Amino acid sequence: MVRSFVFRILLMCSLLNAVVIGAFAGDQDVALMAERVLFLGDSITHSGYYISLIELELLRQSPDSIPEIINLGLPSETASGLSEPGHPFPRPNVHERLERALEKLKPDVVVACYGMNDGVYHPFDEERFQIFQAGINSLIEKVHQSGAKLILLTPPPFDPLPLKMKGKLVPADADEFAYYSIYDNYDDVIKRYADWILAQKDRVEMVIDLHSPVTNFVSQKRESDPEFVLSGDGVHLNHEGHRILAEAILNAWGVTPSGENDPSLEKLVHQRQMLWHAAYLSDVGHVRPGMNAGPPLDEAEVKANALTEQIEDQLD
Repeated sequence: MVRSFVFRILLMCSLLNAVVIGAFAGDQDVALMAERVLFLGDSITHSGYYISLIELELLRQSPDSIPEIINLGLPSETASGLSEPGHPFPRPNVHERLERALEKLKPDVVVACYGMNDGVYHPFDEERFQIFQAGINSLIEKVHQSGAKLILLTPPPFDPLPLKMKGKLVPADADEFAYYSIYDNYDDVIKRYADWILAQKDRVEMVIDLHSPVTNFVSQKRESDPEFVLSGDGVHLNHEGHRILAEAILNAWGVTPSGENDPSLEKLVHQRQMLWHAAYLSDVGHVRPGMNAGPPLDEAEVKANALTEQIEDQLD
């Protein structure tokens, strides 16, 4: 895609006064000035809604000068390689595919969100924490060695309320912990992981806090509705939750969300995102069982072009 350097400079100048919500550290323009941005993560990223919402907002504000955004999120994945004993298969480790992804896709910027699965739903354990840290340290090293820049996202929070209401949480002295038997204070674990991610701000191009915006939003809602939730299982956010993630990232990038709501256009952008997601996921390869194969890249391109025409018609 041909990009206008002058347009980009004007865009960045216009965003200097944007209102930023949530915590972040780094250069605001690191992603917007890229040609290709690669998102890595677990099932939260795999679902793709927050990525589609980011792309749609950028299309609304600067349709001719946005980076190509590729979602390579994989369900169950970790940065640590850890799995709980009751998991039906070894959780995939991002390092199994990271170097292939960097070589095949050659992103300018990588955005990575890990941590939710890395605590394997247990009480805090220092050894597990150090293994997670080693995984992120290796991720930082490999991404930078490839020549790409890195943005680290904290994991969003674990919300115990929906499972507490169903009686499905377990205490610290339980016999088993797993994704189906989660420690009742697991968000304390996730918060420690998130705080450590934020502390890496001097080692990567940007860190963005996703934990606090979601936590604060839910806390505010529960002042009037004590049973309010953004997730049915405490882990996987609904569409409203993904919108909070998208807004936190956009604000960190200096982009003020427009607040526009167009379900038809959102659907088209998400369809195109998930089409490319499936194609690239298969092209890069992974070891997770139970995943449907995506279309070949040339087939995906034909279908994506048809969706692009519809998207552009609605944007005009």
